[in-house]
Amino acid sequence: MQVSLPTQSTGVATTRRFIRENPDVVRKYIKSQIEAVHQIKTDRVAGMSVLVKYLGSQDREILEKTYDDASNDRKLPPKQYPTLEGITNILEPLTETDPKAKAAKAEDFVDMSFIRELDQSGYIDSLYKKK
Repeated sequence: MQVSLPTQSTGVATTRRFIRENPDVVRKYIKSQIEAVHQIKTDRVAGMSVLVKYLGSQDREILEKTYDDASNDRKLPPKQYPTLEGITNILEPLTETDPKAKAAKAEDFVDMSFIRELDQSGYIDSLYKKK
């Protein structure tokens, strides 16, 4: 039996001050991240060449299995919303040793406004409608 526990394995961090003072930079970064995910998910050759570059493996079977696993929607969703449940799962064990973690909420660590803006505008969906 396989157990699937939501996680937030990767992310980008900055300060609220930077977000407040540089919203256009943040907006452009989030848009570039969405476009990069789209490129990986829709261009298998490019995605596999990135794997070769960073993993060094030339074994075609390993590269294909790794690409298929890494690019599936569960691991690499087209819409890059932070996983609040995943962040909660990171915070939970910290409550045993860090009193601040007990009061922390996953929502305290994310700003979804930029990804939400791209999503609600239809931009992300439009990338995947292109052939």
